[in-house]
Amino acid sequence: MTWVAGADGCPAGWLVVFRSLDGRSPCARILGTIKDVFMQPEQPNVLAIDMPIGLPTVSRRGGRSADIEARRVLNLRKSSIFPAPSRPVLKARSSAEARKIEKSNSDPPKSLAEQVINLLDKIREVDAIAAGHSKKIFECHPEVSFWAMNNKREMSLPKKTHAGFEERCRILARNKYDNWFLTTRVGSYKKHGRDDLADACAAAWTAERIFKNEAIRFPAKPEADDCGLDMAIWA
Repeated sequence: MTWVAGADGCPAGWLVVFRSLDGRSPCARILGTIKDVFMQPEQPNVLAIDMPIGLPTVSRRGGRSADIEARRVLNLRKSSIFPAPSRPVLKARSSAEARKIEKSNSDPPKSLAEQVINLLDKIREVDAIAAGHSKKIFECHPEVSFWAMNNKREMSLPKKTHAGFEERCRILARNKYDNWFLTTRVGSYKKHGRDDLADACAAAWTAERIFKNEAIRFPAKPEADDCGLDMAIWA
C-alpha cells in the first residue's frame, strides 16, 4: 500500500488528508503535531504542507524566489502567498521581537506580514523536522495547487465563502475526492474550518504529483537556504 499526505494548519493543530495511490478511499485526521503524520498507520511516502520550508538568512521584499515565482501564476489570489520570514526570526520570543529581528535581517529593511506572525509557532514546528525528512516533506500552497489542478486557472472566488468552498469542491471532485468525503467534518468547528479540509485535499493531490515526479516546482532551478533546506513551492 502506498500513501501520500497533505497537511494544513488549523486551530486544533494540523488537518491531514491521507491519499492512496492504490485506489483506497482518502481519509482525514486532526493531529496535534506535524511529526505525528509519519507515525500514522499509512506511513506516507510524501507529505506536502502549506507552510514555508527553507528560510533565507536575509529576506528580501517579495520573499524567496519560490514566493515570487508562484505568485506570478495567480492574479486574484496572489496576496495569499505571503513572503517567508528570515531564519533569525525563528528565535523571537514575542511578536515585537520578531518584527525587530526581521527589520535587521531584511534588505531593504521590512516588517513581517501579519500572517507570518500568526504562524511562527507552526513554522518553527515544521522547521524542526524538515531536515530529518528532507526526502519526504515538501512545501506547497493551496491556491497554487488548485491553479494546477484546474488546468492552470486560479480559483475565482475566496475560499472562506460558501461559493468559494463549493468552487474548490467541484475541482476536488474531479480528482478522486467524492462529495461525502468533502462534506464530512473531521472535528468540531472550533478545531478546523471547512476550507482547511479543502486545502489539505489539494496538498495531498500535490503530494501524489511529487511522488510521481509530475509536480510543478517554483522556482524551476533548485535553491537551498543556509541549512541546506530546499526553498521551493510545489504544485
